[in-house]
Amino acid sequence: MIGIINYGAGNIFSLTAALDRLHVKYGMVNAGDHLDNYSHIIIPGVGHAEAAMEKLQATGLTEAIKNLKQPVLGICVGMQLLTSHSEEGNADLLGIMDLQTLHFTDRVKLKVPHMGWNKVNPLRPNDLFQEIAPETYFYFVHSYFIEYNPTFTLASTTYGIPYSSAIQYKNFYGVQFHPEKSGPAGEQLLRNFCKI
Repeated sequence: MIGIINYGAGNIFSLTAALDRLHVKYGMVNAGDHLDNYSHIIIPGVGHAEAAMEKLQATGLTEAIKNLKQPVLGICVGMQLLTSHSEEGNADLLGIMDLQTLHFTDRVKLKVPHMGWNKVNPLRPNDLFQEIAPETYFYFVHSYFIEYNPTFTLASTTYGIPYSSAIQYKNFYGVQFHPEKSGPAGEQLLRNFCKI
């Protein structure tokens, strides 16, 4: 069963609607809940990274999340929380991956936020993108991005510059796009995660 970290910064409704369509069982994980009751964990998130980190810390779950052994998927801001630091609010994050979350405005001459459909290019075979064709379009809404680093990058996307649109370190995965809003490809990715 999927445990959804419910810390007040998540896109909970659209995510649970997608899991319902896939007939995947899930439960909400609140402060003090036992994370080991769930086979997989999702950290959703929309909005401001610093505020999201503060809300996550308020749950008392940050150290428990860092020590998880089951598969974990961070979505959008939930992905950014897996990195070390964000320029958004100059915030220190979970530090599971030694990566920086950076602002587009100083680095591209394109409209910010990056909003809409864009191609995602897996860099190597991996469990998360099974049965998803290269250069498949997913739905994005974000002003901050995770630096490209081949050590952690599972897939890249270009918006003026290439950046990490999917990352992995051990059992921790993250996607910058919203699979729950990305149609059949997004549902396939969620299905794949549930099988890891």
